[in-house]
Amino acid sequence: MKPRFLSPLAFLVVWPLAALLHAAAPARPSAVSPSKPNILFVLSDDHSYPFLSCYGDTNVRTPTLDRLAADGMKFHRFFTAAPQCVPSRAAYLTGRSAVAARMTRFSSPLPRDEVTFMELLREKGGYHTGIAGRAYHLDGSNSANAGPTMQNLLEKNSLKTFDRRVDFLRQGSDKQAIEQMREFLAQKPADKPFCLWLNFSDPHHAWTPEPEFRPDPATLKLPAHWPDLPGVRAQLADYCGEVNRVDRSMKSVLDLLAERGLTPNTLVIFAGDNGMAFPHGKGSLYDPGCNVPLVVRWPGVVKPGGDSRELLSNEDIAPTILAAAGVSAGPKMSGLSFLGLLKGEGHIPRAHVFFERGPHGSAPVTVNMANSGYDLSRAVRSERYKFIYNCTPWIPYSPVDSAGGAAWREMTAANADGQLAAGLRTTYFTTPRPVYELYDLEADPSELTNLSGQPALHDVEFALRTALAEKMILDFDYLPLPDLGDRAGAGAGKAGGKGKAGKNKK
Repeated sequence: MKPRFLSPLAFLVVWPLAALLHAAAPARPSAVSPSKPNILFVLSDDHSYPFLSCYGDTNVRTPTLDRLAADGMKFHRFFTAAPQCVPSRAAYLTGRSAVAARMTRFSSPLPRDEVTFMELLREKGGYHTGIAGRAYHLDGSNSANAGPTMQNLLEKNSLKTFDRRVDFLRQGSDKQAIEQMREFLAQKPADKPFCLWLNFSDPHHAWTPEPEFRPDPATLKLPAHWPDLPGVRAQLADYCGEVNRVDRSMKSVLDLLAERGLTPNTLVIFAGDNGMAFPHGKGSLYDPGCNVPLVVRWPGVVKPGGDSRELLSNEDIAPTILAAAGVSAGPKMSGLSFLGLLKGEGHIPRAHVFFERGPHGSAPVTVNMANSGYDLSRAVRSERYKFIYNCTPWIPYSPVDSAGGAAWREMTAANADGQLAAGLRTTYFTTPRPVYELYDLEADPSELTNLSGQPALHDVEFALRTALAEKMILDFDYLPLPDLGDRAGAGAGKAGGKGKAGKNKK
């Protein structure tokens, strides 16, 4: 059959109509190489695992994130390198620990010589990069939590650097974050892929969910590390309401991607920055403080319905994103790419993940302060065991952010009245705290029974102490190393401190 051509008259009629239809059509994805996907990295704030309903948690309703997980892969054992906003974000961005990046002081600005994955994407991968939403926390104390003197010192020494690290920099509420994302996409050059780091405030304390998002406190299931008290249930309902609300925010985000035709070539990563501001959570090195959700969707690359229980650290996010974009990891990055795991290819699993805790907020040290404001501790976790090393054990425990709330007030009162269970009383109200803690996470997932110093677990504890010491050495940690039993008369299993079981020697 011979090819048919439009007559000149038909062309004059059809061409304007085609142009009009093209102008009215939705925006189409940029003509970028499939090897360079767009990257959307979304962080919720103070979001503990397992608070997504796709993990089987019945306290929350997260249909948008459940669909995202069904279309991609969810991770059960993903841990932040620190249970606090600033050091956690430093680890996400640099691919190394907050200790190594000199970011353990909460009010620190990220040193200019620490290179972020977003800078490498821009410089080596040709990406259009941006940050939007909640404060990203890496330019030093912001005006909300520091006075003019601190701001002047940061400005005087040119320590605020993020306006030069990315192409687009905004901060705002969760609602404003969506509009900032729209603005960012509108500014993106047509011939460039993008990487946007989008930050949400939910479910950060203080918790103020609308009634439509808040579950009935009476229906909630409580883990063993919280007593069943009215204030605990009420505040947990508030927290779950904000988790439900961040799910709605994610719907707006994913709808915006679809509206602009960007879904097929966008790698979406959703994660929490650290755990919830509850006892045992934010600010502590127990799992609720460091174990956070991670969901990844990458159409055509990540097989739908993926479900992983491998150990991952948030240090691993930066090298993984860079590998996905075909860009080499930074030379100082200690994180390990898990791109092979995402693709269903070869992957060498981690044996350990590591955590650190330092000062919190901008409050100065005072004589009678609790560890919510100042604490120095380190930890290492394997699949089954966790070892915690407390370097300020004389400072009493208090939850970060929520110490003035009903849950902690009622727990404190119950302890004073002798009505708190022994494990909870020892965990939260014993001072000094043990220097060393060891937990069997299979037998004791709430980490209430300290096994440090028990002869039967000597080899387990020694291996974890050694792994932690090696990490501290490689990161040039400023804290003294844990006792490895190398000195005369010192055994690794005999240095456990006064444990929660009350039987371990100092």
